[in-house]
Formats: sequence, C-alpha cells, structure tokens
Amino acid sequence: MFELLIFLLIGVFLGVLTGLTPGIHTNLLAVFLISFSPFLLNYFQPISIVVLIVSMGLTNTFIDAIPSIYLGAPDEENSLSVLPGHKMLMEGKGHEAVFSTLVGSIIAIIIFLIITPLLIYVLPKIENFIEKMMAFFLIWAAIFLLIKEEERKKSFIIFALSGVLGIASMNLSINQPLLPLLTGLFGTSTLFYSISRNSSPPKQIIEKNKINLKEIKKPFIITAIISPICSFLPGMGASQSAIIGTSFLKKISQKEFLILVGSVNTLVLSVSFLILYLTNKKRSGLANTISQLMVLGQKEIFYIILTIILTTVICIFLTIKISKFFAKNITKINYTKLSIIILILLFVIVFLISGFMGLLVLISSTILGLTTNFLGVRKGLLMGCLMIPTIFWYLPF
Repeated sequence: MFELLIFLLIGVFLGVLTGLTPGIHTNLLAVFLISFSPFLLNYFQPISIVVLIVSMGLTNTFIDAIPSIYLGAPDEENSLSVLPGHKMLMEGKGHEAVFSTLVGSIIAIIIFLIITPLLIYVLPKIENFIEKMMAFFLIWAAIFLLIKEEERKKSFIIFALSGVLGIASMNLSINQPLLPLLTGLFGTSTLFYSISRNSSPPKQIIEKNKINLKEIKKPFIITAIISPICSFLPGMGASQSAIIGTSFLKKISQKEFLILVGSVNTLVLSVSFLILYLTNKKRSGLANTISQLMVLGQKEIFYIILTIILTTVICIFLTIKISKFFAKNITKINYTKLSIIILILLFVIVFLISGFMGLLVLISSTILGLTTNFLGVRKGLLMGCLMIPTIFWYLPF
C-alpha cells in the first residue's frame, strides 16, 4: 500500500508538470513509461505503474486549465476553455475562471462515483445502438449549433472550413495531428490577436470563490448524460463532448461553460478506465497504456477508483494554490513579450513532435482561427474540425 501511495504522488507531480507545460501531453510520458516498463516491472508491481498513470492523467485534467486561461496555450482536451477563460482573464477574473473548471472537475468525480454501478450494468447493452446512431446525433448537434448563430452564412463557412482542415490534418502522415490543429485554432490565433491589440491582463481579483448551485445545475446534468455516452466511442474526446453538451442549451454563461469543460474533461478520462475494465476497449491514450501493462480485474478497478478519489482531494488544493500564484504574478511581466515567447515555444514543440507538415497545419489553423476574429463569429464553431471528421467516421454508408 505504501508503494501505491508513493506512485500516486509521483503521478500527481508528473500531472502538474504536463498540465503546466504547453505541448507536453500525458500520453507522451505514458509512452516513456511503456518503454521502461520491462525494467520497472523487475522492481515494482504492475498496479503501481497503473496508479501512477491514473493519478498523472487525472491531475492533468485539473491543472491544464491554468496555462489555457492565463497563457492562452491549450492542450487538446482543454482547448475550449481558452475562449471564455481569456475573456475572464482580461476582466481580472482569471482565478475565478480556473476555479470554475475546478468545480467542474469535482462535479465530474461525483458523477463518476454515482454512475459507475449503472455503467457496469447498462454499458454492454447499449454500446452497439449508440455507435449506430452517433453520426445522426452529431449532425443534429451541428445543425443546432449553426441555427443559433446570428451570422449563419459566415458561421457555416467557418464550421465547414474547420471540418475540411480537420479531415486534411488527420489524413496527413504526421505525428499527433491534433496538436498543431487545435493549437493553431485556439492557442496561437488567440496569442497573435492579443499581441496585435497589445492587450495585457489587468490586476487579477483574488478572493474566496463560492460554489453557486444555480451555476452547476446545467453542467451537472449535461455532463452526466453526454460524457458517459461519448467516452466509449472512438474519436470522441472531451472537446467533442463539451460541444455536443452546449448544443442542448439555449443559453450558457461563461462560468457555466467553464464548469462544463472542466467536468467533461475529467469525466471522459475517468470513464475511459472503467470502460477498459468492462469492455477491454481503449478509449484514451492512458487506457491503452494500462492495457499493455495488465488486464484489469475487480481488485485493480477498485485501486483505480480509490486513486481517482485521493488524487482529486490533492488536486483541489494544488489547483487553487497554483492558480493564485499565476494570478498574483501575471501582471508583473510584460504580457506581450510572454505571448511572443509562448508562440515561439508552441511552434518549436509542434515542429519537434509533428515536423514540417505539422508546422503547415499550425499556420493554416492559426489563419483560420484569426479569421473568426475578423468575421466576428464564435470560435467555438472551429470545433467543426473534430465534429465533421467524427460524423464521417460514424456514417453507416
């Protein structure tokens, strides 16, 4: 048990590291763990490495909102948080934005513990039906998103172009195609726009945040319904799940949206471990890594659930502390220079991971992301880059 606790804490440390470092994903560290697993298994139990992977992944879902909101440098799962998060940062509410995603992650764990018994019973019976209906479900969600827009023609063009870019990117022979795609659409485009306007965040308001029950009601219901369904379908991650979830709502505030993104991000990952146990299907990179280490049984899934609970308790404290540190110091630096440094870092990371073709995708997606600013349409429509390829994936013809 002591060994498991040590590995849990190591996982939390690595989760903080990947969460705060743009471009360094937990899947990358998981690959290294698999590479060294023959050596590690000579000294440690497989379940210890599994605990490390689970705590690392879960911690990342709590922490990764911080660079997305304060620095405009998103990862794949948390790219949507840049949109309202950056607005709140410019209003001096960066810490409140991070706290909203934290509330969402806590909600996700509560939902996970509630629905686990239900999923164990229902999931194997409904999986085939949901897979057959997913394309039509996504088409309806896309139509619903577009008809809510005031500038429908412009919105349709942006949505369609992002879908074409998404299809093209995923069919290129490059490593991690979503990295340059989503970084450009939501990260570098936001940074370029901030630099062009020479905008710097104001002094941040750091106060004790309270949980408003009215603000968590909508995200709670949507997360509980959408995330478990999307979690066991290939090609459906946290970003797609959040977009589908918002299509059910006529109106959603910035804080509610951030709560939703935080909750979906955490729940999709947590459920992926349960799905691995129930169906042996790998619905996340970390679940795939675990499957290469061992076959999960009742004992192992118990340890995973316990790891999720303990990691959540630790991450609540860490997320608040780290966010407050960023909030206190963000105004002490030249935000334009910082944005330029982050831009260069993101371009270097994309080049190192995805090569020259990745840079081409990054430039193209950045231009499309900037186009939304000039046309005055919502950047959330850029999630067509994931929705449209997923629709084609699930079409039965």
